[in-house]
Amino acid sequence: MAKKSTRNTRGRIVSAAWKLFYEQGYEDTTVEEIIELSGTSKGSFYHYFDGKDALLSTLSSLFDEKYEELTGLLTPEMTAMEQLLFLNRELFHMIEDSISLDLLARLYSTQLTTNGEKHLLDHNRIYYKLLRKIIAKGQAEGQLSSRSNVNEMVKLYALCERALLYDWCLCAGEYALTEYSAKVLPGFLSSFLP
Repeated sequence: MAKKSTRNTRGRIVSAAWKLFYEQGYEDTTVEEIIELSGTSKGSFYHYFDGKDALLSTLSSLFDEKYEELTGLLTPEMTAMEQLLFLNRELFHMIEDSISLDLLARLYSTQLTTNGEKHLLDHNRIYYKLLRKIIAKGQAEGQLSSRSNVNEMVKLYALCERALLYDWCLCAGEYALTEYSAKVLPGFLSSFLP
């Protein structure tokens, strides 16, 4: 029970922070506002985070929460490719609607310059576990090619998503991310098909 309470407190802080970052901007959001919106205490905040900058690395956690939510919407009738494209569409839609371009760019820059943990590449994330499960099942059922192993295909899929997000940031969001991904991702993933 203590572990769940810990996760809920940390999760409330992360959710409140990203809501405020989106609505007010990163620079204009204070730790005090995050604490107030999350309904936690200053002690709780500093137990989990050294400061506001430490929250930038939690975007991958926010993404994983979305993947947990989406897992329940995947049906056995969907092929592995349909599941992958569904996850991409829903996550990119969430990003367009609730993550500012500036913050996404900051996340990428921190991941490029950090000497520490690269949260986006953490293969223990829900994201990677879910991709491995979908791709392994797709290969076992003959829906996806077995020319590459599961981990290679997961890496390629993640690489394609990061490339799309990175390009969207570089282009300052001048196009609709979800629509563009729906056009190009199937072509990128065509090598996945048998």
